[in-house]
Order: sequence, then structure tokens, then C-alpha cells
Amino acid sequence: MTVHVRVDKAKATIAETILLELEATVEPGFEAQMPKVDKVLENFGIVEWDNLGDKLDENNNVVSRYRYRLEPFLSGTFAIPAFTFQFTDVNSQEEKTHELTTEPINIEVTSLLGEQRAELKIADIEGVVNVPTKSSYWWIWLLILSGTIAAVIFWFHRRSQQGRELVRIFKPAHEIAYERLRSLIEQDLVKTGKIKEFYERISDIFRHYIEHRFNLKAPERTTEEFLAELSSANVLAKQDREHLAEFLQHCDLVKFAKYDPTTEQIQKTFDLVKDFIETTKSDEKKIDVTEIESEKVMEVVSA
Repeated sequence: MTVHVRVDKAKATIAETILLELEATVEPGFEAQMPKVDKVLENFGIVEWDNLGDKLDENNNVVSRYRYRLEPFLSGTFAIPAFTFQFTDVNSQEEKTHELTTEPINIEVTSLLGEQRAELKIADIEGVVNVPTKSSYWWIWLLILSGTIAAVIFWFHRRSQQGRELVRIFKPAHEIAYERLRSLIEQDLVKTGKIKEFYERISDIFRHYIEHRFNLKAPERTTEEFLAELSSANVLAKQDREHLAEFLQHCDLVKFAKYDPTTEQIQKTFDLVKDFIETTKSDEKKIDVTEIESEKVMEVVSA
């Protein structure tokens, strides 16, 4: 009996996922029980997983493999914990279990900021640019043609859907928030000096998560109004409300008072949002995203 635990990388950014594979090989007559990965993971979330099934190797042993795609919650060095595999003899009348335990695997998760934050400068406002006097109309015809093609495709798509029942798409609030956080990271706003825009976006992501998860109208309220409603709703512990108040007030300083946050404050802001989502997520509370997903399809078609 042998077991293997593999990862595709030992170092990743907080925006990347990590592939984890568990493999157990047993002799004929034995059965392997794979460990419950979600029960022991602390610093990583499971994005998706797959049972790759059983197969026979050249020695007629049964090889079982499970694959997980993980995403880190915070930056730093974290361990994928030791896993315990259990084996039983299916032909034995005694309920005796054999165990094999693996070693932890350290993963280094780097910040979304990189090492260039100290050199960042917010660009000055550019001067007035004169509009060229010469005009070229080819791009106008290109836009008209693209719009016509998109309209025709949309018309055929809508026609094909007539008489067919629309399948509604629902997603948990935390999945929507995680998708928006990944999109935010991919835009590299911090590295390009767009600190205010980064804070506007992450504050908006957080407020919409609160609205979806707890049915509070966070996006339309001022910070003071939202905190007052949050306190009266009594959906969070006092300590959590204090942390969120500190976060929102910090965001307001950057957005409205031209406050220049440090590298540590930016990272702490991102980590706080992601950690809050992870600790409050619920698969029971789902949001209808049918129209949003349909718009994504249309964007791909138009592109």
C-alpha cells in the first residue's frame, strides 16, 4: 500500500490556484478510503474537485486518484496539512483498519502587490489633447458592421429560445464575490498606481457581498447609514462589526480624502475582505445570476 500527495507548484500568487492530487495504491483485496480534504484545509478554499476514478497498474494494484483545485485565502507561507489514508481488507471478517499519513507541504503565497509598490507613483493629469482635423470613417463602418452581426446573432439566439423553458442560474454570494475579486486582481490596478480605483472596486465588491449574503442594502447607503443598519440587524458579532467599520472608514479615506495607504494597509484591506467572505459564506443563500451570465455570453459573441 502506497500513497502520494502532489501539488503543481510550491509558490503561487494570491490570484492563482494550486492543483492538489491525492493518490492511493492498494493490492487486490484491499480498499482505500481517501481523506476528507475539506475537513482539514484551513488556509485554502476548494474551487473544484474531481474523482479521477480507479485504474489498475502494471502489478494489478488498484490506483485511486482525487484532484482538487485550491485557492489561497491570504498571502504568506502556509502548509497543506498531512493527510491520513485508511485501508481495509475486504476479505477479512475483522474490522481492522490500516493507516498511512503523509507529510505536510509548504506553499508560499505571494502578495498581489509584488515588489514594485515602493516605486509606484500616481500619474499626473494629462493636458488637453487636440482632436485631429483629419477623419477616417473606416472604423465607423466597422462598428456598424460589428453591431449588425451582434444583433443578428442575438435575434437568432432569442428566436431559438422561444417556446423553451428558461433555466435559471443561481450562485452563492461568496462565489460571485470571489469571481469579482479575481477579476480585480487581474486588472493590476495597484501596480499601475490606480489606488483610488482599487479601493472603489474592492469596497463595491464587499458591499454587494453584504447585500447578497445578509439582505442588507449596502451599496446604496453611506458608510454611517450602512453601519447603523448592520448594528440594528444583528447579523454579525460586535467584533466583526468593528472590523468592518474600520475597513469601510479606511476605504472612505482613500476614496474621498486622498489618503495614500501603505503597502501593508492595501494588503490588509484585501485580506480582510477575502477572510470575511470565507468565514461568513453559505451555500444555502443563492442569488439569481441568469441575466448576468447571459450578458457574459453576449459579450463573448460580440467580441
